[in-house]
Amino acid sequence: MPEGHSVHRIARQFDRNIVGREVSASSPQGRFAEGAAILSGRTATEVRAVGKQMFLEFDDELWLRVHLGMYGAWDFAGEIVVDPTIASANGRMGQTNQRGTVLDSAGENSLTSIGAPRRARVRVRMSEQTTGLPEQEPEWPPPIVGQVRLRLLTDSTCADLRGPTACELQTPDEMLATVAKLGPDPLVDDVAEGEERFTAAVRRKPTPIGQLLMDQSVVSGIGNVYRAELLFRARQNPHTPGRDVREEVVRDLWRDWVRLLSIGVETGQMMTMDDLDPAAYRAAMASRDDRHWVYHRAGLPCRVCGTEIVVEEMATRKLYWCPSCQA
Repeated sequence: MPEGHSVHRIARQFDRNIVGREVSASSPQGRFAEGAAILSGRTATEVRAVGKQMFLEFDDELWLRVHLGMYGAWDFAGEIVVDPTIASANGRMGQTNQRGTVLDSAGENSLTSIGAPRRARVRVRMSEQTTGLPEQEPEWPPPIVGQVRLRLLTDSTCADLRGPTACELQTPDEMLATVAKLGPDPLVDDVAEGEERFTAAVRRKPTPIGQLLMDQSVVSGIGNVYRAELLFRARQNPHTPGRDVREEVVRDLWRDWVRLLSIGVETGQMMTMDDLDPAAYRAAMASRDDRHWVYHRAGLPCRVCGTEIVVEEMATRKLYWCPSCQA
């Protein structure tokens, strides 16, 4: 499932390529035909990302709410201006001497801007790698590929939505009510106020901290990868009830989330390892297998103590952790 950094990056793509433009909307799949008919001919006026949800406003105060869920994806095609937040990862995660282009296994340039407007097709889904596939005079508008729930088309840019958990129109009051149910997002809410809300919510609940970090009413945007990595970085047992986690640890979890989310938005990578030498850093940016402390490393030795990383199921999701470092 896309995590918070990905949805913020997608929202920024919309801000640069769709907001301020009139759209032609359609539902090739047919499941959002009525909503698309209402949107068609309107101008997109604002976009917001909160946690794992994106809200796109159109004139007459009409909002489109999209939650990608496990299988949702946005495809962009046409004249794409890629957001400059990926322009540089230098200085992040303690790295100050990285130069040059680093492409990961999905083809994303993690350190330098993909560039100015170009004819391209861009796919954003799941791990939210953004890959430009140059074409020569592509067909316009692009042909429909797969089950497209919603197509938003401007005079030069196409955005296709596939497989979302939620795709619905909302009034301003309905949008605000949806957001009100979500926990704090460090890129939306005041960071200090968010810390207080998060700390208070965790400290009053008997639910294991490993579940609370995935509860979007407690904190927005954290998914399976960030959950595992945040808990390991804090050396926190995921089974400890929230109310029993020391307050300073809860606050440290929030502050670490603020930091990792910012890095994720800027680089497009869920980079969670610190103090890597230049070669290790480049390897980590190029491969997910070298980017995390415990996530997806079941059966492998802990990078710190050598104990075998375990995987178990917590609230129907896989939880990776070190039973020694996080005892």
